[in-house]
Amino acid sequence: MALPKRRHSKTRGRKRRTHYKLAAPTLSVCPQCRETKLPHRVCPHCGYYKGREILSVEGA
Repeated sequence: MALPKRRHSKTRGRKRRTHYKLAAPTLSVCPQCRETKLPHRVCPHCGYYKGREILSVEGA
């Protein structure tokens, strides 16, 4: 197995890791209640998905 001849500096390793970051989740607008929700999922605010009620959500 190949091993590095010399030690890599901290800067070199950190430069490689600059792209390891979280991406913000993509949000879409619910056509029923106009709240933001994750795409292809039931709306947590109204309980609708693709124009049909999937969950019964009691309003406060």
